[in-house]
Amino acid sequence: MDPLDILKHPHITEKNISMVEKENKLVFIVDRRYNKQDIKQAIEKLFEVKVEKVNTIITRKGKKKAFIKLKPKYSAADVAVKLGIV
Repeated sequence: MDPLDILKHPHITEKNISMVEKENKLVFIVDRRYNKQDIKQAIEKLFEVKVEKVNTIITRKGKKKAFIKLKPKYSAADVAVKLGIV
């Protein structure tokens, strides 16, 4: 399992940038074949952080969106800076 196969790209909107700052959450478009546990492992392996919770939804366009909440010890803003989002 390669983390880059699971995580397609970060989902960047004004609301999602606000979630990074206020709720310590990241939002990614992910491959529909993978479950929450796979997404959690991919984030932890790729960014060397610990994930508290993963929520997923299927968008109207048929894409799977994952909301990843990091543990309080880790900063979603630091990960966003690594990704070039913020």
